[in-house]
Amino acid sequence: MDKDAIRFLIKAKRATYAGKGAETVSSRRASHDLIFREGDFMYLDTYLGGERFAGEEALWIKDIPCWSMNYAGRVIGEGFSGDFLKEALLRVPEDKPFRGPEEYSEGDFVYRCEVTGDSEWFQGRETIFRAGELIYECYYHGGTIK
Repeated sequence: MDKDAIRFLIKAKRATYAGKGAETVSSRRASHDLIFREGDFMYLDTYLGGERFAGEEALWIKDIPCWSMNYAGRVIGEGFSGDFLKEALLRVPEDKPFRGPEEYSEGDFVYRCEVTGDSEWFQGRETIFRAGELIYECYYHGGTIK
């Protein structure tokens, strides 16, 4: 992806789920949908579930889909904080604009994100530990669409 698309993607991620943006009308029964538009760009994050979830993020330029990422995750321990996850996701790095940074911590919580590949083709895993215990995991993969 080019730099403009990556900058938009990061801005969109920060304005939607991570930034506690408002949901829009569900595209499917019981889905949570968040949309961000700017100029020729449109971003959609749509997911199902809560403590166990699956979803997709996608990017369109001039109404043509050009990038997508699927993800699935679950809460597996006590004391999970959705606010902490969102804090980590606000720190999405420009060189890996998928989820959060390699590591972020606050108090007892530690967020970690491992990824292989680049915006063209990638896969990864994010985890959250609380006081050293794994309490959350999410797997993701995606890339450009042609």
